[in-house]
Amino acid sequence: MDYLVTIAISIAIYTILAASYNLVLGYGGLSTVAHPIFFAVGAYTAGLLAVNYPESPAIANVVAGMAAAMVASVLLAASSLRVSGDYLLIASLGFQLGLLQLIKNLEFTGGPGGLSAIPSTIVGPMRGPAFLAICGLAAAACVFIIRAIVNGPYGRAISAMRDEELAFTALGRNAMSMKIVIFAIGCGMAGGAGGLYAYYFQYVSPDQFDVLASAAILTMVVLGGMGTVYGPVVGAILLLAIPQAITFLQLPPAIMAPMQGIIFTLLVLAFLFLRPAGIVGTKGRPI
Repeated sequence: MDYLVTIAISIAIYTILAASYNLVLGYGGLSTVAHPIFFAVGAYTAGLLAVNYPESPAIANVVAGMAAAMVASVLLAASSLRVSGDYLLIASLGFQLGLLQLIKNLEFTGGPGGLSAIPSTIVGPMRGPAFLAICGLAAAACVFIIRAIVNGPYGRAISAMRDEELAFTALGRNAMSMKIVIFAIGCGMAGGAGGLYAYYFQYVSPDQFDVLASAAILTMVVLGGMGTVYGPVVGAILLLAIPQAITFLQLPPAIMAPMQGIIFTLLVLAFLFLRPAGIVGTKGRPI
């Protein structure tokens, strides 16, 4: 039972990550791969506050993680959002790798070994279900906040900015400020997911937020349906459930690991050719 609860909590956390990344990439059209580093900023901020100030409220530490992620996103946005396309992609990748190296070389973050012994605010047999309820509510709130944003007047402005930035700017609208706001909201949500991750698993390591994490989150968005509200939810469930299903085959580790990579690669290729809009995406208006 605890195993299934842990899987469900992971799905909820990655739903927040995929949905917030979809806001940045799918709706905002900002080609960045640095989303996991804001997940890391939130996780390390909440974890360090919990370790060094055990009496501090967990919710305050998670909010601090969100704030730290938003500040980091503004630093990246202010320096790189004036470029676009491949240049923004390269700038975001450099920011991610550079910050990860900084985390690995700082003593107070635990260095390459990671930050461990993060105290849990919930103990006892109901710890798992309680965290599941909290993470599930957080994921639902994240999805519905994004839905409210993209389905309102601001969402239509975001779509106009993404599709025709020159025309959008010619109408007197500030595309740069809108990009920063979208980026900050998405990255702040990722930071909140990081705080929840740190409190539940009680351990964070730099290796959990590398380029492979970027690829996993991107795959969730692409498979589910980029530019749709519920597509990232479906993608997160699918990509976290498949590896668990493979484990029931009880194959040797030497076979299981390559098989997971092959399956994910085939899924991406199949959807790119057969259904580019993703599982939830349609040719018409995104849902």
